[in-house]
Amino acid sequence: MFANGPEYESRRARPFTPPTVTLKQIHDAVPKHLLRKDVLRSSGYVARDVFFCALFFAFAASIEPMLVSGFGGYLPLKAAWQIAIARAALWATYWWWQGLCLAGFFCLAHWTMFPQLGHGTMFDSRLVNDTLGFLLHTFILAPFFAWKVTHNAHHKAVGSLERDENYVPYTRGDYKLPPKERASRADYSELLDETPFLTLLRMFVMQAFGWWVYLSYNVMGSKMYPPGTNHFSPYSALFKKEQRRGIIVSDIGISVMLSLLVYAGHLLGWKAVVMYYVVPYIVCNHWLMSTYLHHSDPTIPHFYKEEWSFLRGAAATVDRPLLGWAGRFFLHNVSHDHVAHHFFSYAPFYNQPEITKAIRTVLKDDYNYDSTNTFYALYRSFTECVFVEEEGGIVFYKNKYGESVREVAETAFGKLKEAEWNADEQDQPDVAVEKNDGGLLEEKTESA
Repeated sequence: MFANGPEYESRRARPFTPPTVTLKQIHDAVPKHLLRKDVLRSSGYVARDVFFCALFFAFAASIEPMLVSGFGGYLPLKAAWQIAIARAALWATYWWWQGLCLAGFFCLAHWTMFPQLGHGTMFDSRLVNDTLGFLLHTFILAPFFAWKVTHNAHHKAVGSLERDENYVPYTRGDYKLPPKERASRADYSELLDETPFLTLLRMFVMQAFGWWVYLSYNVMGSKMYPPGTNHFSPYSALFKKEQRRGIIVSDIGISVMLSLLVYAGHLLGWKAVVMYYVVPYIVCNHWLMSTYLHHSDPTIPHFYKEEWSFLRGAAATVDRPLLGWAGRFFLHNVSHDHVAHHFFSYAPFYNQPEITKAIRTVLKDDYNYDSTNTFYALYRSFTECVFVEEEGGIVFYKNKYGESVREVAETAFGKLKEAEWNADEQDQPDVAVEKNDGGLLEEKTESA
């Protein structure tokens, strides 16, 4: 359980060479019917998630009656300790599944925001997509229209150290570390070393509250914005003038939801609000912050502008089998098929497993998957993904001792120069790549 997956070990043992396939090859490999929406199927997934959320609320409401009745007489509980254990187990069961279901609400809303000809991936109408996304996000206190702006920007610039919007690494300069030529192990330990307890505490804070810290303070967001940047002010540097109305609507939605929770607290008691909503909400935030693992891995590169292309950034993500069938069912493939999600964010989530199969035939060794246990992978990334260098074009995370587990292959840049790699050509859908007699990759432009 607490060991690296074989895919991770294989990547770590292999020096990194940037992918040289083109976006055209990726697009050509995916059957076009997988990009089309099925309105009836999309509606079914929405209805299913709402049904399970209501079912879990009903289960929570039945916990105390079940305990009082001894589960309808089938399992009578007489001792106080028996009742206490049963109560704890039932509430823990509810929190786990309702937290997953609320995270599913977030993921469904997430799939409504990606534009293709002005529409999202669930329905043909932009109004329907936006309304559904707004209602689902508002129920879990998420600013739909604000996050829609920054998350779309994340998809356009994923993996770019200058322009990405999410999980942007800290640099050597951010920690005020000495230059790597002069830095000693003692320098790193003095500034970065911490006890395992403190590491676990920071992990808990990020998993439970990191979503709100990001929204409120832009922590691990893009560094192009000034201090105090947040997702709630219509005048935030994150947004353009024409986007301000949506930010205000998101703020109103969250205010209404908070008011309903306050009303429920006065009507039913604050304990009920905490048990029914707040604890599952924190569990939901945990699953949302697990997306950290798709972009923060010791074996996955980040790119400065001279080496970045959309294809390189999209390929520099990791698919993870988070929670197995439950992750697919409730989180709508967002973890299992994250690489495909970045290449085809406009494709319906229910087609992403087939899209993943298709693009793997093109990416081959450049496709990233990791079967490492999620909780161990989270601890590994927390301790190994500390900072990146401020130079080098292609960089990997370094740990608290200034060491990285992977490097760029020494011959990579030379081969790319010989092949005359060009980011714009790689990202064009009308460029094909073939191998010449010497095994090097040649780019050939085709007519559209």
